[in-house]
Amino acid sequence: MTEALLFVLAEPGRVPEPEFHDWYDTEHAPKRLAVPGIRSGYRYRALDGERPGWLAWYELDTKALHGEAYQAVRRRSPREQSVVERLDTLDRRVYELIDDQGTPVAEAPVVVSVALSTPDERGLADWYREEHVPLLLAIPGWHRVRRYRRVEGTGPDLLALHEIDDVGLFGHPDYRTATSTPRRAEVMARVTARERRVFGFHNTVRPCPPPE
Repeated sequence: MTEALLFVLAEPGRVPEPEFHDWYDTEHAPKRLAVPGIRSGYRYRALDGERPGWLAWYELDTKALHGEAYQAVRRRSPREQSVVERLDTLDRRVYELIDDQGTPVAEAPVVVSVALSTPDERGLADWYREEHVPLLLAIPGWHRVRRYRRVEGTGPDLLALHEIDDVGLFGHPDYRTATSTPRRAEVMARVTARERRVFGFHNTVRPCPPPE
């Protein structure tokens, strides 16, 4: 059993925001939570002013995405097809866990996603494990850092997902230290692609209620 992350970026585009949220919260996401092996799901809104403006992420076992139950929920209803056709962005990625440090928090107020590609994955991993993550986790309010490798979708090959209390932590002196060391400069000089996004908690995905 492999721990995985389903990571979906969306931009409503021509879909009015109330319709977008109603579709996501009453049909799209609840159906996925009903699939065996998909354990939890969360929705976040962009805090960085960038697009896509919405992130949904699901914690799951990789095998859940290959069973009949998941394939069934991927067959779109007429309503879902209408919504998807009007979205500006629906960027679906699947990642497998390669490292998990820190303490999980329920409904983290803020998540920072940093996706990278580099020809020196070993050097990047060593830097994260030996220097960068320990420095970040020493900051009060910086709770957890998980690292993943992309196995489906497009975008940079590696993802770090940070769970933190508040964007104000970016102004903490220890954060500035963690992001300005000589070793970081060496590692980042070899990075060929980078996406950094900041999102704030919107809601927790709930499964469909059982039929009466």
